[in-house]
Amino acid sequence: MRGGVSPWFVAATPPPRPALSENLACDALVVGGGITGSLVAERLTRQGLDVVIVDREHPGRGSTAASTSMLLWEIDRPLVELTAMYGFDRAARAYRASLDAVTGLISLVRDHKLPGEIRKKRSLYLAAGSSVAELLHEHRLRRRAGLPGDFLDHGQLLENYGMARAGAIVSPGAADADPLQLARGLLHLAVTRGARQFDAEAVVFDPAGAAVTVGFEDGHEISARAVVLATGYAMPDIVRSKVQAVSSSWAIATTPQPQNIWKDGALIWENARDYLYARTTPAGRIIIGGEDSEDIIAPDARDRLIPEKSRRLAQRLAALWPFAATEIEYRWAGTFDTTSDGLPLIGPVPGAKGVYAAYGYGGNGITFSYLAAQLIGDLVAGGTSPLLDDFALDRDGGIAGSLKNG
Repeated sequence: MRGGVSPWFVAATPPPRPALSENLACDALVVGGGITGSLVAERLTRQGLDVVIVDREHPGRGSTAASTSMLLWEIDRPLVELTAMYGFDRAARAYRASLDAVTGLISLVRDHKLPGEIRKKRSLYLAAGSSVAELLHEHRLRRRAGLPGDFLDHGQLLENYGMARAGAIVSPGAADADPLQLARGLLHLAVTRGARQFDAEAVVFDPAGAAVTVGFEDGHEISARAVVLATGYAMPDIVRSKVQAVSSSWAIATTPQPQNIWKDGALIWENARDYLYARTTPAGRIIIGGEDSEDIIAPDARDRLIPEKSRRLAQRLAALWPFAATEIEYRWAGTFDTTSDGLPLIGPVPGAKGVYAAYGYGGNGITFSYLAAQLIGDLVAGGTSPLLDDFALDRDGGIAGSLKNG
């Protein structure tokens, strides 16, 4: 799922987890211990459920460690495009839910004093070409939906942010974080409430009985009333979707240069299908990513391109922000799933009673992961939401994605 080394990956070795040594029963089994699984486990333990978390590798060392953790509420598909696909009401509902998700995640982290260096940020959605017509249309539709943000023309953008683009939409409500620290903090919180963690690989899912039985590679089984699949981009065969596709993305992090950071370290991304995205870190590094490809997804081929893609990203950083030093300290790549409409796959797995999917695909992975935890928590408690139709695994979709927040 990833190659190279991100700044988060160099964190201390995670604590050991025991292997699964007996058959178990629980209220909820969470398969996957990365950022999505940790958010789900936190929510379900908050509801008082007996939760078991399993992962076949160290939690967070998969796609979580490759994410650039730009916690944007703006979806990969512009509101204009999503409206054309699904109508204004449904599109605006998804955008407002995404905005609420970032707000909720920030509150969760701060209420529990979790690690992860989460910081409130503005986002800067840059025009990729010489025209601002698309951005103006997008801005007008966002205002109609009650979403925050201001349009900046070329002069205002240059004066306020020092960036020579045709225009931009600047919006509050975003954030950035260290995804690995955050995932571990959430897992620790769940464990203090009684959750159990195991080093185990789920291989068989049997939803035919009163509870779902999950078989593991070592022959043991866990029986659970609810099973939540939070396996990132390693999707089990039980899950099928017509709107899913695979893509690779590359990213670099510079050496610390806090003196060279743009205004407020705003989160930057472009109004383009294969957009460039950039953020800063508390240490003053600049992270920039992009160069996405749907053709190069095999791990060896993807990782062989890390040096070349790193050079290109450094060049694009210099063009975007000429004040930056482009000495690279970290470089990495990841293979990510995307959806054709930019929305996540969240909710019941068709044909598998008691099995739920939590896949925050695209460039809003962590934002959507928080949203998945809330929606699935409500489902398990007997609630529902119209968002579950919007995010259904068997929906027909209208392809985009990245390490931006995946």
